[in-house]
Amino acid sequence: MAKKTSAAFIGASWVALGAGILGYLIGLWRAEMQLNEKGFYFTVLMFGLFSVISLQKSVRDKLEGIKITDIYYGLCWFCTILSILLLTVGLWNATLLPSEKGFYAFAFLLSLFAAITVQKNTRDNLESE
Repeated sequence: MAKKTSAAFIGASWVALGAGILGYLIGLWRAEMQLNEKGFYFTVLMFGLFSVISLQKSVRDKLEGIKITDIYYGLCWFCTILSILLLTVGLWNATLLPSEKGFYAFAFLLSLFAAITVQKNTRDNLESE
């Protein structure tokens, strides 16, 4: 019997997701970089969020015996790793202060982790109803 996720953990997950995404986006908004650079970092964030949510669902489906194709499962892993590599290469080559690079890296990783947690909580609570 699955237990329902606590309201505190659900709230903390949503706060972490909001803080990560909002912090990252405010940083982009205020950044002194060209619009195409801002577009790149925004796209990497959206790509990363989608890929980790899809990966979490795929991993969970496999654990629960729900059939998914190996190609889709592999693509989920590939896209998740690719989004992290794209951000890493982008920040490595950016003309930003080290503190700004760290800010974007940590806001990105917080967002990805929180997206996984929110997806997990959502699925757990659907199953416990």
